[in-house]
Amino acid sequence: MALFYSLRRLFGGAPGAPAREVGSQEFGPLTFSTGQTMEVSVESAMQISAVWAAVRLITESIGCMPFNLFDIRNGDRVQASDHNLHHILTVQPNQYQTTTEFWESIALNLALSGNAYAIKQKAGGMLVGLLPVSTQQMKTELLDDGTVVHELRTGSDVRVYSSDSMWHIKLFGNGIVGMSPLSYARSAVGIAVAGEGRVSDIYANGAKPSGVLSIDRLLTDDQRAQVRTRFKGLEQGSDDRLFVLEAGMKYQQVSMSPQDIQLLDSRRFQIEDIGRFFGVPSILLNQTYGQSSLGSNVKEIFEAFYKLALRPYLERIEASVLRWLLDPDERGDYIAEFNFDALLRPDLLSRMQANREAIHSGQMTPNEARFSEGRPSIEGGDRLMIQGATVPIEQAGLKPVGGTTNAI
Repeated sequence: MALFYSLRRLFGGAPGAPAREVGSQEFGPLTFSTGQTMEVSVESAMQISAVWAAVRLITESIGCMPFNLFDIRNGDRVQASDHNLHHILTVQPNQYQTTTEFWESIALNLALSGNAYAIKQKAGGMLVGLLPVSTQQMKTELLDDGTVVHELRTGSDVRVYSSDSMWHIKLFGNGIVGMSPLSYARSAVGIAVAGEGRVSDIYANGAKPSGVLSIDRLLTDDQRAQVRTRFKGLEQGSDDRLFVLEAGMKYQQVSMSPQDIQLLDSRRFQIEDIGRFFGVPSILLNQTYGQSSLGSNVKEIFEAFYKLALRPYLERIEASVLRWLLDPDERGDYIAEFNFDALLRPDLLSRMQANREAIHSGQMTPNEARFSEGRPSIEGGDRLMIQGATVPIEQAGLKPVGGTTNAI
């Protein structure tokens, strides 16, 4: 059997996710189906507007969502404000960041590399902080005994952390590390980088095409050199002065223009292609060519983006919080949850209608509705009401008889 698996790895590898083998785990593909157009790094990729927009949208959307840790008590969810983890994840994750900056750091590393790491800061054995580190500095290894360790490289310094000391969140992969979207999008991003470089070269040269200067007689080597020197401005530099051609000279363009090689169309396609790797609809990347604008369907677009792109990120983070940041005996007593309603907050009229329906159906008290709108509570507003005469729910089915309330 061991020989079979060895041969399978040798002649094409195992199907499905990347192989989980003892040793260093790779975030990206070991082989590429196409040659590399341009060198792609995080720095060069983030200079492509589509990559920047996709990563920023995922990162800032997650960063601005409120996060809560709930304690399950008698079947009810109560905010676990007395738990130290709740304070870390909602108030002060570490000495350097706000909670928004913290979640953005986590989401940024996840979106680019498929993995996010944070050092567990402890005092007296109790978790007191989480400090995110760049995935580019990390290497995850699977040891022979099944233990997973993480190496943090800072210059020449290498520190090894166990899973108890390093919080690791990962996208889909081999179960040990996640697959890096940027690494697998190398070819698509490389084409975009090459396209940006080509456009920069064209405009740096004054958008002048190359060409052939033809003369109806033979020239000596010295004459050719003089002609090249004198008329090189026809195709080089940003000088737009008027050239006078003599003695039957003719200038003919030979290279294709950006329109001829459909450079602009290619750049539009790269926006869509990069958006596919990050799961972001191209219209959210401000690519409106041939599409409807946000307008009336903005709600449907954002809901689709949430369900198909953001929700998998949020589910992974929420599950990882419960699995790796809580003690084993606490995991069944708490719920970790991002509040996506804050991101999709509707307009005032829609909120008023929703609040009215919730109050009239006994699902929300008036004070809960007022609190959601940032308004102070009122006396008697903590009682559930029901549609009809809009009376307290415990009085539903009763009617006053002679000044008293009796059952009917």
